[in-house]
Amino acid sequence: MNNLMNPQYPEGRNLFKDQNILITAAAGSGIGFSTAKRFLEEGANIFISDVHQGRLDEAIDNLRLMNKGEVNGCLCNVTNDKEIEAMFKDALSYYSNLNGVINNAGLGGESLLENMSNEAWDLVMNVTLNGAMKIMRAAIPVLKESQGVIVNNASVLGWRAQAGQSHYAAAKAGVMALTRCVALETVNHGIRINAVAPSLAMNPHLSKTSSDELIAELESKEAFGRGAEPWEIANIILFLASDLSSYMTGEVISASSQRA
Repeated sequence: MNNLMNPQYPEGRNLFKDQNILITAAAGSGIGFSTAKRFLEEGANIFISDVHQGRLDEAIDNLRLMNKGEVNGCLCNVTNDKEIEAMFKDALSYYSNLNGVINNAGLGGESLLENMSNEAWDLVMNVTLNGAMKIMRAAIPVLKESQGVIVNNASVLGWRAQAGQSHYAAAKAGVMALTRCVALETVNHGIRINAVAPSLAMNPHLSKTSSDELIAELESKEAFGRGAEPWEIANIILFLASDLSSYMTGEVISASSQRA
C-alpha cells in the first residue's frame, strides 16, 4: 500500500509561532480536536469551546499534556449570542488578541424531507448555518486589529446531492455562500475568510449518524478508497489559516475528489 493509503502524521514547522487561535466545537475525537492539536504542534496558543463540559475538560487536559502552547477554553453554544460574546471576552482575557477563528461547529443527521419535522430542520440550520454566521459576526471586530483569518468547516454536500441530507446540505451550502460574501466585506480590513469542504472524515461519532453500509459506500467513492483522517482535514484548515494561503479569500477547498 502506498502512502496515500497510509498517510504519515506531519511534524510541526512552527507555522503559527506565538499566534492565538480560537476553535469552536473542539472537544471529542473529530476535526475540531485534531485541529486544536495541530495548531499547538505548529506553535500556537489555543482557546477551544464545546457544548459538553466533561468532554471539554478532557480535551483541555489532553491538549495541555502536550506541553506546547497555552490551552484554555470555555463552554459555548454557537446558537446563543450571549454565550458567543462571553466566549470571545474570555479568550481575550487570556490572550492580547486573536489571529484566527476556526468555525468548526456543525450538526448533521439523516432524514428524508417528507419525514422531517420542523424541529429537526431548525436544529441543523441553527447550529450549522446560523451558528457559523454568529461566530463570524462576532469574530470580525476582534480580527480587524490583528488582520486575522476565519476558516469555516463546510462540506462537499454543499455541492453534491445525497438523499436524506437535505437539511445538512442546505446548511453547508449556506456556509459556503457566507464564506464567499463575507470575505468580500472584510477584505479591506485585512481579514481573510475561507472554508474547507470535507467529504468523509472518519471519527467514532460518524457511526451514530450514518449506517455502516452508507459509510462503506461513501468510502468506496473516494479517490483513495478511504475516508480522511481528521488530522488530514485539520492540515487543510491550517493551510487556509496560514500565510501560505495569503492570496486566498472567499474560497472553498474540497478535501477530496467528491466535489459533485
